[in-house]
Amino acid sequence: MRVIRKYANRRLYDTEQSRYVTLEDLRGLIIDEVPFRVEDAKSGEDLTRTILLSIIIEQEQADGDAQVFSNDLLAQFIRVYDMAQPLPLARYLEQGTKLMLEQQHRMQDQWQQAMRHSPMELMREMAEENMKFWQKTISQAGTSSDDDSGKGKP
Repeated sequence: MRVIRKYANRRLYDTEQSRYVTLEDLRGLIIDEVPFRVEDAKSGEDLTRTILLSIIIEQEQADGDAQVFSNDLLAQFIRVYDMAQPLPLARYLEQGTKLMLEQQHRMQDQWQQAMRHSPMELMREMAEENMKFWQKTISQAGTSSDDDSGKGKP
């Protein structure tokens, strides 16, 4: 597991690559499914959750059209924390999100397969096969005419 150290000056240091990193760099690690742990450089305290929340906040603020958490949803999350017996929300959200991502990957794979077999793709494949056929035919005709030229034909 990659260790990222957070210093008092709020800078993040990747101990594996020996360089300072940004939240965007850590976001890339998450997308690439590279496991990492963020720890306080002085105390060793695990700060991973705080950094992950910071990445989410940064993404939510960066693109107003791609917001995942509405104000109502955030308010509901706050209410869950105030319940006497909190719901097992974390497990439910983890499983639901995992299922949603798996379904999205399946849909993308199916879409790519469908596009490979679209009429335009079929036409392109046929055109390529025709081109190969004619290139082969022309090259064979050129070779056989070269062979025929030395046989005493007028």
